[in-house]
Amino acid sequence: MRSVLHLLTLSLLISLTGAKFSGRPGVNYGQLGNNLPSPSESVNLIKSLNAKSVKLYDANPSILAALNATDIVVSIMVPNELIVNITKSKTLSDDWIRSNVLPFYPSTKIRYLLVGNEILSSQDSELKSSLVPAMRKIQRSLKTLGVKKVKVGTTLAMDVLDSSYPPSSGEFRSDISGSVMKPMLQFLNRTKSFLFVDVYPYFPWAQDPAHVNLDYALFESTNVTVVDPVTNLTYHNLFDQMIDAFVFAMKRLGYPDLRIWVAETGWPNNGDYDQIGANIYNAATYNRNVVKKLAAEPPVGTPARPGKILPAFVFALYNENQKTGPGTERHFGLLHPNGSQVYEIELSGKTTEYKEALPAPENNEVYKGKIWCVVAKGANWTQLGDALSYACSQGNNTCDAIKPGGACHKPDLMVFHASYAFSSYWASFRKTGGSCYFNGLATQTIKDPGYGRCEFPSVTL
Repeated sequence: MRSVLHLLTLSLLISLTGAKFSGRPGVNYGQLGNNLPSPSESVNLIKSLNAKSVKLYDANPSILAALNATDIVVSIMVPNELIVNITKSKTLSDDWIRSNVLPFYPSTKIRYLLVGNEILSSQDSELKSSLVPAMRKIQRSLKTLGVKKVKVGTTLAMDVLDSSYPPSSGEFRSDISGSVMKPMLQFLNRTKSFLFVDVYPYFPWAQDPAHVNLDYALFESTNVTVVDPVTNLTYHNLFDQMIDAFVFAMKRLGYPDLRIWVAETGWPNNGDYDQIGANIYNAATYNRNVVKKLAAEPPVGTPARPGKILPAFVFALYNENQKTGPGTERHFGLLHPNGSQVYEIELSGKTTEYKEALPAPENNEVYKGKIWCVVAKGANWTQLGDALSYACSQGNNTCDAIKPGGACHKPDLMVFHASYAFSSYWASFRKTGGSCYFNGLATQTIKDPGYGRCEFPSVTL
């Protein structure tokens, strides 16, 4: 009887372990859109993608209620703006758990609680120094309030590393290595949690497409490999390189075995004219291949950790039209806001062939020519005045041509004036971080909006 019980216990343990650490990736559910489906519709769409886990960027009660009794594993997040105060107040920490976890746990399978998003990419020194103390506070609150199955972590971008190439040189930035990362790794190790990292091969490729092979970034390379000169490990894709840089960075601080969870990975399906390689073909290729790799049985792992399961969340569920920044930021979704797929994909890793042919990529090389920044189609005209004032107030004689007597002065045409101001501002300040966005009011065009003596300033690539 004892041997039977032992076998049953072992069987249950294997079953639970397999369920808990499945390599099948989940999906990030962002909400920065004004046209997204309801939480209940979204949960059905998550199921349709065969996702078994979902990561939220808050603890939205409507979404958590919709996830009730679904068997979908959930990761929630403490917002960045609460971290400093949580560090100073056990009461606030306890109250956050009472309000955002206890009403839903355990019937909603909340299993991960991330304290902030990419905090260590911030310039705020108080915020960065508060991160690990806040993680400890939240962990203690969970324990105090009887929540036992939730792991605490935080997400890190690649910029927490001072060095990432070759992978064996992986090292955390000097300003955070001893003060933040070492105590963080100690905490994660003690609580058996994960280092949650955001890994996007798109960005290092797009920054240097002449020296980083596109197929190598897309998991499509058959003849490009990178050999780490220190370890002699051979890399067949950029994703593995980036993951292993974190492995070696942790090893440097004395934590060689701490598990990694890919909190975000993906590829943009569209973008601006000055953003190379953001297209449906590349996005589908990358995401299908990363799913295949992550969901493989037995697990593939990475060169530094062969055969190890690497849990992950693909970014993102939807194209989100209210995300700020370059156009790619609004085009990482697997789904359009109407719920239709941007391209065929599912997250179980079992689909080996897809029926529909992908559109050929048209922007895998840097665009060469002039680009202007103009008022976007459908822009809210009532907001143009403030945006126009902002663009004209930044110096460099940005709006001289639309002043009375100027070559582009059209006092009755607000949209025309705003387009000129946007284009002039962007041409003047792009190199120092200025963008063609203006809270969604602007878009890039390669069609010259000028006429006659009225020449719109442009960006030339």
